[in-house]
Amino acid sequence: MSVSQRIICGLIIRLSPSHSSLSLSSRSFLFFRSVSRPCVVRQQYIGSLSRVSSSIMSQRQGRVGHNREQRWAERSNSSRMSSGMEGTSTSAVEAVTSRLGAESISESNGQTRFAAPPMQSGSIAMANHVPLEGQKALWTPKSYGTVSGATTVEVGKVSADETAAAEKGGPGSSKLFRNNLLENFTVDNSTCSCAQVRATFYPKFENEKSDQEVRTRMIEMVSKGLATLEVSLKHSGSLFMYAGHEGGAYAKNSYGNIYTAVGVFVLGRMFHEAWGTGARKKQAEFNDFLERNRTCISMELVTAVLGDHGQRPRDDYVVVTAVTELGNGKPKFYSTPDIIAFCRKWRLPTNHVWLFSTRKSVTSFFAAYDALCEEGTATPVCKALDEVADISVQGSKDHIKAQGEILEGLVARMVSHESSKHMEQVLRDFPPPSLPADGLELGPGLREICAANRSDEKQQIKALLENVGTSFCPDYVDWVGNQATDLHSRNADRSVLSKFLQAHPTDYSTAKLQEMVRLMRERRYPAAFKCYHNFHKIDSVSADNLFLKMVIHVYSDSVFRRYQKEMRNKPGLWPLYRGFFVDINLFKANREKAAEIAKNSNDLVKGVNNSNELSAKDGLADEDANLMIKLKFLTYKLRTFLIRNGLSILFKQGPAAYRTYYLRQMKIWNTSQGKQNQLSKMLDEWAVHIRRKYGNKQLSSSTYLSEAEPFLEQYAKRSPENQVLIGSAGNLVRAEDFMAIVEGGRDEEGDLETEREEAPPSPRPAIKDTVAKDEGLIVFFPGIPGCAKSALCKEILNASGGLGDDRPVQSLMGDLIKGKYWDKIDEQCRRKPYSIVLADKNAPNEEVWSRIEDMCRRIKASAVPVVSDSEGTETNPFSLDALAVFIFRVLQRVNHPGNLDKNSPNAGYVLLMFYHLYDGKSREEFESELIERFGSLIKMPLLKSDRDLLPDSVKSILEEGINLYKLHQRRHGRLESTKGSYAADWAIWEKQLRQILFGNADYLNSIQVPFEFAVKQVLEQLRTIVKGDYKAPSTEKRKFGNIVFAAISLPVSEIRSLLNKLAEQSPKVESLLKDTNMENGLAKAHVTLAHKRSHGVTAVASYGIFLDQNVPVNMNAILFTDKMAALEVSFGSVDGEEIASKNQWPHVTLWTGEGVAPKEANTLPQRLSEGKATRIDINPPITITGVLQFY
Repeated sequence: MSVSQRIICGLIIRLSPSHSSLSLSSRSFLFFRSVSRPCVVRQQYIGSLSRVSSSIMSQRQGRVGHNREQRWAERSNSSRMSSGMEGTSTSAVEAVTSRLGAESISESNGQTRFAAPPMQSGSIAMANHVPLEGQKALWTPKSYGTVSGATTVEVGKVSADETAAAEKGGPGSSKLFRNNLLENFTVDNSTCSCAQVRATFYPKFENEKSDQEVRTRMIEMVSKGLATLEVSLKHSGSLFMYAGHEGGAYAKNSYGNIYTAVGVFVLGRMFHEAWGTGARKKQAEFNDFLERNRTCISMELVTAVLGDHGQRPRDDYVVVTAVTELGNGKPKFYSTPDIIAFCRKWRLPTNHVWLFSTRKSVTSFFAAYDALCEEGTATPVCKALDEVADISVQGSKDHIKAQGEILEGLVARMVSHESSKHMEQVLRDFPPPSLPADGLELGPGLREICAANRSDEKQQIKALLENVGTSFCPDYVDWVGNQATDLHSRNADRSVLSKFLQAHPTDYSTAKLQEMVRLMRERRYPAAFKCYHNFHKIDSVSADNLFLKMVIHVYSDSVFRRYQKEMRNKPGLWPLYRGFFVDINLFKANREKAAEIAKNSNDLVKGVNNSNELSAKDGLADEDANLMIKLKFLTYKLRTFLIRNGLSILFKQGPAAYRTYYLRQMKIWNTSQGKQNQLSKMLDEWAVHIRRKYGNKQLSSSTYLSEAEPFLEQYAKRSPENQVLIGSAGNLVRAEDFMAIVEGGRDEEGDLETEREEAPPSPRPAIKDTVAKDEGLIVFFPGIPGCAKSALCKEILNASGGLGDDRPVQSLMGDLIKGKYWDKIDEQCRRKPYSIVLADKNAPNEEVWSRIEDMCRRIKASAVPVVSDSEGTETNPFSLDALAVFIFRVLQRVNHPGNLDKNSPNAGYVLLMFYHLYDGKSREEFESELIERFGSLIKMPLLKSDRDLLPDSVKSILEEGINLYKLHQRRHGRLESTKGSYAADWAIWEKQLRQILFGNADYLNSIQVPFEFAVKQVLEQLRTIVKGDYKAPSTEKRKFGNIVFAAISLPVSEIRSLLNKLAEQSPKVESLLKDTNMENGLAKAHVTLAHKRSHGVTAVASYGIFLDQNVPVNMNAILFTDKMAALEVSFGSVDGEEIASKNQWPHVTLWTGEGVAPKEANTLPQRLSEGKATRIDINPPITITGVLQFY
């Protein structure tokens, strides 16, 4: 049964309390159809759990058909907010939010070697735990924070202001907080856990291929009939998820705050606008539908009250972007046609969607984007896509009317090749709903409510929820807590995660979620697992039955890329979703059932380890099913990336650093040179304007448009060129008086996070690849102590023949320079601008790199980074092998000028500190960024390629140090290792490090390449760059954007040969060639087919299907005057389809005289008819093959 069919059935069937058993049976039937084979274990096992506990089961049955009125009757009214509600008491609940005793962490040999401090969380292995696939049951040395020693994941970080109090009230919350039920909940063989995903958005899949490779694959799949390309508008807002009033309202990584309150209000408002007087009834039905079917809807929340994006929207609204079924294990996402059916049934706002199912349409789409990406706004973009798409489905919210002309971008992804048929069926079955005509008074809007409640965040939340109404939001426990609590006391004990992982999983979904969490902790992914009390279940809490919510908050996009690799190695692994919220039930079963659960849980864990779930969808292979590309527009990026995100740099570092920043961004985007010049002029003027107005006080990024929009409007009025550059300006919505209040400097945990643009996978040099003789050169070292940079600098200074030219070479050793090192380098380069400076100091971060870039710009110099060659890891450009060698070298030093040698008590710690300065970058990302910034890269050989594997003891001691470093850094920041709560542990580790490294001295010496060989390789590379023979790494990055016209490029040599033949046959042509020197002056030749300005974007884009293909061009005649000359042409066909030019007279311009524009060649036929031009036919016509390209 399709989703649209289920929606139709839902309109007919109304479940009453007497139908609860029928409802359960129906859910079971759907379960069998929707899950893969391993889930049979879960279905069989659920039956055995039905007798575990009546109190536990009653909670589960509430999800599958119990009367909602009965549940509401059981809930106390204390959680509902009244207009006269007073603030909560200040009684402390420190036992929940801060009390966590020291936990002993044991090694596998059972001996306790380290006691975790109070703020840490541990992970104790489950008694019957079976190692995950690919894991080895190896002994590991002393671990910090977990038995495996692998985790650095932050669990439930509580801010300083989250120590609020709670008064004694309802029985559930009273038991929970007075008796410290969670803290006293112990894990034993009778402990079980049941976890279900409560809200989530699509997995974030990062394309490892370049954008060009992704586009090529998409075109290939559509051309072969394997898939359809689906494109949707990207509205500028934030992620908002809603799972019913009990299921909860969620932002990207948080809930129960102003962001979700705004979302609930706006969604509730949408119902009133769509249903009129019937809105409250529909709101209740909608909540009931989401709860009963355990469904979550995800939306783009577009509003002016939560901070500025590219343009302040005219209206506050939501657009539904995903609908997810969560009741049967792994989340199941609706297809876009089913989303439209769902939304039209409930009259929810839909997005504008286009489908491209033929090679012609999909190539035209990408060409249309390339033609518009630097100046596109909503109107021309939508118009062009409507013209080239096979199916266009208008959104119920018009972007132009609701948000404005500034369009963030488009999202293109692969869907089933049957999507077009499915969409057509849905559009027939579900016509757009009509709006109510009853003229319902909607009451105050979002902006009015926020403007009228300016005292604090709580007041705004209260006012918003009260105005939503009880039919849509019956209680506010997620925002204000239960009767005896407040918002902040919902934070759970930090041991929740450990208890969850130790408990026996009750079903397959729980086992899969445990598998995911374990893997993320073992891989030390930068993520937090924040746990909270579930106040919706507070009245069912007992000492042996706890209900919690877990938020999986991923801190870095690199985690998604790394997790994808894990999924490829283990196909059964569940995806890592964006916006990831899980309901957890921890409970104790009686002895008999506990034994049965423990036995079955072992089978579940084994099933998880051996599962091979296919994550393919719609018949597509996994890699193809997840192909997606985001295509943003420059008119949006100049506001958000270049203006808003550059504010901090502009005000803190000044105009020069700001200029470096925005030029780098434009190079990353491969912005055309013309647009770079225009934007540079505009942004320099903006920098002067805003700094003159604000001085040293930084403009707020949340309201930056209050200043930027008037500036852009005035700038656009100066010329048509400026208007195109800006895109659209004016009609500013003033937001200062109604902005939502966020207290304590807290942000929304990424929901409106500052957007960042990463460098493309295949870098393009940011500067020229050669070093001019009249320029200076800075050689610097993004490395780690022990990388041999000082020894290398000495060898370069003493090298016979120098670097191949007469420029002086000088070296400045960082350890011998007093004062700020890079200021000294700057001074030296300005004093001797044509010298080569060896910057003998580690340059480990982007701040230093930006400083070097700035120096190069100011003093007209080039810079070359020298790095030790290493394979790196997924998150660090240097491998553990390289780190071991660096530390080993440092520990052999004697009398080092920087006091980092064998006598340094914390040498290992210092090396780890440098190592972590590079954390978060893979080797590829590290090298790509350096090449992107400086145009070249020198690799210094370090390790032999045929070396043996790193000894386990060396690997273990380094991993132990990394774990200890992360704990130390989290608690003490950059405090020296000899101080702080870990000082004793550091002392032990440093001693063991020396013993192990020197015990493996033969190995560490044997794996290094000879230093003489490394020096020789560096000198050769450096001389190549100085001489100008260096070629930057090849790049497959195609020039996107700035398409102006489509043309067929012709080989100049064949055109010249044709002209010589014509000269032999015609004295007039011979005379023309002699008088104009046309033959030698002809550098390139092409036939223009369509021009964006003359024929429109769609006309140019229509040639996308023939891009890079050979086209036969027939030369029919030559026409000329004393001012110009051109060849008249006609075209053959490509794959049986004739090429037609949009130009009235297709031709190849050969020559124009001084002061004559090439476009004047179009007038030759008219001049011929007036007797002012000469025509000589080419009989028979000569055919020359050219390549169709965009320019």
